[in-house]
Amino acid sequence: MILTVTLNPSVDYVVRVEQFNEGHLNRTDQTAFYAGGKGINVSQVLKELGVQSTATGFTGGFSGRFIEDTLSEKQIKADFIHVEDPSRINIKLKTDEETEINAAGPLISSEKVDELVELVSRYGKGDTLVLAGSIPSSVERDLYGKLAAAAHKNDMQVVIDSEKSLLEPALDTPLALIKPNHKELGGYIGREIKTVEDAVTYGRQFYNEHSIDYLMVSMAEHGAVLFAGDETYIATPPKGELINSVGAGDSSVAGFLAGVEKGYSIEDTFALSMACGAATAFSEGLAVKEQIDHYLPMVQIRGLVK
Repeated sequence: MILTVTLNPSVDYVVRVEQFNEGHLNRTDQTAFYAGGKGINVSQVLKELGVQSTATGFTGGFSGRFIEDTLSEKQIKADFIHVEDPSRINIKLKTDEETEINAAGPLISSEKVDELVELVSRYGKGDTLVLAGSIPSSVERDLYGKLAAAAHKNDMQVVIDSEKSLLEPALDTPLALIKPNHKELGGYIGREIKTVEDAVTYGRQFYNEHSIDYLMVSMAEHGAVLFAGDETYIATPPKGELINSVGAGDSSVAGFLAGVEKGYSIEDTFALSMACGAATAFSEGLAVKEQIDHYLPMVQIRGLVK
């Protein structure tokens, strides 16, 4: 089983305004509500790929119920820890430019954190823990490290897709996959990474210094670099118009996990990951199966000669 953890899920309120006038009354053209959060996104794309998962984290109030109801409607199992404060509501204002207003999230007590650690500890060998996204301000910054350690103790595979300050406490634990972008990787090694060649050089250095099965370095429209043991692969993504950057990275993680779950070769797994990212980036919402299948043949994967 794949267990996705979203510590600070949200209801994303998407508002479209044809012409926004600051300081004046504006009327919406279109509105929509979505269950948001990186781990939740991973679960939704996994479902599109025919892979089951369980979504967990913290939810509360009417907004938390909306998140769980949304997953239930999509037949995705939810097993959240319930808190008193409502889950956050984020505003995505789409006009000529996209503006985001993200809330801080609910207060999480230490007792609720202990409940989550205990929940993760129920899983074991053959299961995968996915830690993705931000955390509420009331939670200790080393929580990903604690959850990763608890999962590893039970022989779970651990996947992390998050910022440096959250990932760093978990780097002492063997990890299955991490997916920094080139800027985040540069922050780790103290170098500016501008090209794919830079990512190959410094990504290999970082990979060799840590216990990680797969390191994927995303390069936005330039594709991604994957390190897997002694092998290095470069992916050239499909071409298209960027419509939606939110969730593209989460979709890539889901594609990679689905490829591993289905026993694909590393090249095919990497290609599926890239197709899922493109299917989200070039559409209004998260990747769906039809779009993923459309972009998959357009992904080019090449291995570097040792």
